[in-house]
Amino acid sequence: MASTSRQVRPVGEVRVWAVRQAPPWPEDLVLSLLDARERARAASLTHPRDRSTYLAAHVGLRLLLGERLGVHPRELRFARDRCSHCGGPNGRPILLTGPDGQGAPGGPYFSLSHCAGITLIGLADVLVGVDVERLPSRRTVELCLARLHPRERAELLRVRRAERPLEFCRLWTRKEAYLKALGTGLSRGLDRDYLGTGGEGRPVGWSVVNLSCGPQDRTHAAALAVPRWIRAPAGPGELNWSAYGHVLGGVGSLEE
Repeated sequence: MASTSRQVRPVGEVRVWAVRQAPPWPEDLVLSLLDARERARAASLTHPRDRSTYLAAHVGLRLLLGERLGVHPRELRFARDRCSHCGGPNGRPILLTGPDGQGAPGGPYFSLSHCAGITLIGLADVLVGVDVERLPSRRTVELCLARLHPRERAELLRVRRAERPLEFCRLWTRKEAYLKALGTGLSRGLDRDYLGTGGEGRPVGWSVVNLSCGPQDRTHAAALAVPRWIRAPAGPGELNWSAYGHVLGGVGSLEE
């Protein structure tokens, strides 16, 4: 992997970006930044919205990581770490470096989440997890309550029914962000860890907080999980596509 000098950054830095629009460039240029697996995945998505969301998420991640590491985004290679829960090769996504194909020790760590309308990308010097979800229906909430920690379920049942989807979604994103940071994903039982609104009983050593979704706060919820000694931002910054046009050969003048 080619490299350049890297900017010195404070230990423990964490940043989160929101991506709300597709890359404003011709699709062949966008696809040129991805690897064969990602291109195949994009081609398999027949719904235009799903395809656009996927491209925005994975191109955005590559642009941010490439800038951080001082390499061209298409040079980045990814794999899955071993799951800390089951030991299988289905843990958190990691960067690969060198001919031996080993994950780069010490990061940067990253986390990616996308749903209809918004993508979140987290980048940090420490373990990190982000999640964003669109508010579920009341029926979905009712079906999922039984899978939660008993204290979480009791708290949600005390919320007015009309407000329950938003509170459930905030809880769910906290839970998924935490499980992503652990590297287990949903293979770890959803009832094992308490991520409710009470202060006591939450995972020791972790800060798991909801993030603002800006103009989508009433339709989406988002969360971030990082070690407790890291300062979490109140909300994500906005990814500015035009700042990366030079990577694709000077197309930065295109407007979003």
